[in-house]
Amino acid sequence: MRISRTARVSAALLTTGLALAACGSDEESTSDGADALSGTILIDGSSTVAPLGEAAAELFMESYPGVRVTVGTSGTGGGFTKFCEGETDVSEASRPIKESEITACEAKGIGYDQLTVANDALTIMVNPDNPIDCLTVPQLQQIWAPGATITNWNEIDGIDHDAPLDLYGPGTDSGTFDFFTEAINGESGEQRTDYNNIGEDDNTGIVGVSGTAGGMFYAGFSYFEENKDKVKALQIDSGSGCVEPTMETVKDGTYTPLGRGLFMYPSDKALTKPEVVQFFEFFMENQEAIAEAAGFIGMTDAQAAESAAKVQKLAGN
Repeated sequence: MRISRTARVSAALLTTGLALAACGSDEESTSDGADALSGTILIDGSSTVAPLGEAAAELFMESYPGVRVTVGTSGTGGGFTKFCEGETDVSEASRPIKESEITACEAKGIGYDQLTVANDALTIMVNPDNPIDCLTVPQLQQIWAPGATITNWNEIDGIDHDAPLDLYGPGTDSGTFDFFTEAINGESGEQRTDYNNIGEDDNTGIVGVSGTAGGMFYAGFSYFEENKDKVKALQIDSGSGCVEPTMETVKDGTYTPLGRGLFMYPSDKALTKPEVVQFFEFFMENQEAIAEAAGFIGMTDAQAAESAAKVQKLAGN
């Protein structure tokens, strides 16, 4: 799925003439030294952010063929473990870095900054034939809280739908897991354990829910966008009425508590390399089109300006 998505991003940006925005025409590319730029950029981390990074990497390598960009998916936690050991240049994350990870990076002398690269609506997905359209935060707590024992939809307060509850969710190294458990259950990492743990393979959750009448799965908005012919997104009521996950509701702050930022963390050492600086400058110049074509929710103007300024500061400009 990620390969097809990246191909779609490339086609969309090339069609609109944006793929080479960072370097202009072929003549300008040569004069700017694009053909001479070389090196390797190692990125790892969140499976949620990875498709965005992969799309940006593919486009960047088309413009800068001498640079090789690799994007791994160890999960947000696994990515930070590698990053704080100095094994990667950039860590992708679907939640902010934790205190324990900050300490690990400090111990190894790894400096960094947090760059917002997109926004996300963490999306609750169910089978398309499920008649339920909206759940409240207390209802989600009933389903997902530590020690929860309900096994049928009709055991949820206020729900009259008879179907076995079949739960799918990410592994404990996932930033999506951390974010969801804190937003819904009030504490990061606290959740019932008797669910289908799909690790970092979000497609398994999509397959499970699309094939199970009472299935439920939570993941990033881009996975819903890519599979909305197979699953249905629930609206969320956090106390002010039901709100669906959309670009508009995330950006205006009404999709709570499951709207969030998505991040990349470049290390200070990595940003001494011209290819890494150029990658982030390319990303920032094309971020809106990349996010839209990849099914992500782009940055607000304020976020984009802040992230671009951080790149320049880290690069010493």
